[in-house]
Amino acid sequence: MSEVGPNRGGRRGSWRARKWLVVVELMVVAGIFVLDAHHYIPLSKTIFLLAFAWTSLWVRGLKWYDLGLQKYGTWAKTIALGMALGAVLEAFELFVSQPFLVRVLHKQPDLEMFQALHGNVKWTFLAILGAWTLAAFGEELVYRGYLMNRVADLFNRTSWAWIVSLFAVHVGFGLAHAYQGITGVIDEGLMGFLLGVIYLRTGRNLAVPIVAHGLTDTVDFVLMFLGKYPGM
Repeated sequence: MSEVGPNRGGRRGSWRARKWLVVVELMVVAGIFVLDAHHYIPLSKTIFLLAFAWTSLWVRGLKWYDLGLQKYGTWAKTIALGMALGAVLEAFELFVSQPFLVRVLHKQPDLEMFQALHGNVKWTFLAILGAWTLAAFGEELVYRGYLMNRVADLFNRTSWAWIVSLFAVHVGFGLAHAYQGITGVIDEGLMGFLLGVIYLRTGRNLAVPIVAHGLTDTVDFVLMFLGKYPGM
């Protein structure tokens, strides 16, 4: 994948490439988080973040393709790799990270809002639909695509810039799951971090983490439907 930087498209020196614009954008993102924390955001903040990210790309003359929304080799390879990595992430969360955090923090993730899925086919179907749209597609575009790239832009897209971006963005990703309590915040932040690693290791490809994310959430919701999810 070709490098996508602030000078793409021959706009060297354009206001669209200035770091002050990155700072302003990140302030707007922070504002959306604050409004959501105070319950002023209807439905989901991901919708508003995605709309803002789309506007940012349009202003800068970029498309989601430029940030990695494309197949990884072939679609068969993309789906197979995404599913394999998703299975690994799900196993890691269920059998390693979440049990460890529960043991250390003495608190299960707060999953009260998902109790309605137990034995309910309709709500589970809607949850899985949301998992593949708002969560897998929407969150990957927002966090791994838009935000990781904008934070990296702020530090000139060096190797260290991507490392800073990886950590900084996923602190925010964890906090976006504050409704799950401290255990959920740390666990979701870690899962987001690993999805960010996948994004970087696949040459900043978004399709692979989208599939991986969708699979992990689908398994979670099926387990909740069956009453088999840990802590429920």
